Amino acid sequence: MIWQRTFAALRHRNYRLWFWGQLVSLFGAWMQMTAQSFLVYELTHAPAYLGYVSFASGLPSSVLLLYGGVVADRMPRRMLLLITQTCMMLCAFGLAAVTFWGVVQPWHLVGFAFCLGIANAFDAPARQAFVFDLVPREDLTNAIALNSTLFNAAVMLGPAAAGVVYVLFGPAWCFSVNGISYVAILSSLARIRQPAQGHTEPHPSAVASLLEGLRYVAAHKLIRAIILLIAVVCLFGFSFATLMPAWAVSVLGGDAATNGLLQSFRGAGALISALVVASLGQRTRKGRLLLAGGFAFPLFLLLFSRVRWVPLSLLIMVGVGMALILVLNLANVLLQTLVEDRLRGRVMSIFSLTHFGLMPLGGLLAGIAAQHIGAPATIVASALVSLAYALFLTLRLPHLSRLP
Repeated sequence: MIWQRTFAALRHRNYRLWFWGQLVSLFGAWMQMTAQSFLVYELTHAPAYLGYVSFASGLPSSVLLLYGGVVADRMPRRMLLLITQTCMMLCAFGLAAVTFWGVVQPWHLVGFAFCLGIANAFDAPARQAFVFDLVPREDLTNAIALNSTLFNAAVMLGPAAAGVVYVLFGPAWCFSVNGISYVAILSSLARIRQPAQGHTEPHPSAVASLLEGLRYVAAHKLIRAIILLIAVVCLFGFSFATLMPAWAVSVLGGDAATNGLLQSFRGAGALISALVVASLGQRTRKGRLLLAGGFAFPLFLLLFSRVRWVPLSLLIMVGVGMALILVLNLANVLLQTLVEDRLRGRVMSIFSLTHFGLMPLGGLLAGIAAQHIGAPATIVASALVSLAYALFLTLRLPHLSRLP
């Protein structure tokens, strides 16, 4: 039955614990990200500053993510995640404290974003690879897709909740809810039972391990092509997300609630797309769907850039979310299917660096560009770059579309 196929990974106890803990934690994380972005714009009224905060969160990831992948291949991933999630919880409570005290300044937001980026550099590759430790190989694709489902359920619910809480109670409560939400994932990680690891061979140096992972990706044509697609989408296409607070106010004439709705409708589209991917059978050409998403995403962005009516903008955001998650989710699934087990942490760290490291850089560029040419022109230019690369990839690597 399609229902059983869609939620197959939830048969496994360890994955169920991880799934529900992550759902609560990610809900809080999206509340904080949405409130933080709007607070930055409220304090500065400068689109460029949205880019600065985005860049601050991505800078440590850009520097440390590859090393984080080496660590994820060397130490128990559950222990590593307990450490990183605890650090993120402390960052959330710290940001809530300065906001409650009424002393929050833009540089505080940059500083906490930087600290969060350090924790994420070690958390992201471990989190991506940890799924492989929770389910048997036959349920790996489904588990990856369900991870995306819970992420996008949080994207759908978290920003909308943040908009309401922000308007009624202020941003500090959004940050506090995020801090409390980490209790769920920490509790889940503590309850996960895994077999004790046996004796392992001595590892080469961290540099040698890192270089091995880079050489592997560079030599593997399909893995390289998928990661380059993610690079273009995250550096150019996804930069629209950085501009949402400014877009909600200056283009659509809304407020914090409008910003939350835009994010939530994107999350709704992404959730729908993730559930579709989770239900895919083994015979589905996932490579073909990946390329379809590569074209649909920038086309929806071009349409969004021309609309000034809030209801229609929200509807288009559903399409944006569906296409974006089709690209990100299927790229993750295909990489995890293609990669050798012993290199999983390092390859996923490269994927995470491309995903999480380039998005802040794209956000910085988008913020600066919007300051000079306006947000609509910035989104159009970004979408055209993404569209051009999707066409290039289709013409130069046609067998990508035949990947199962």
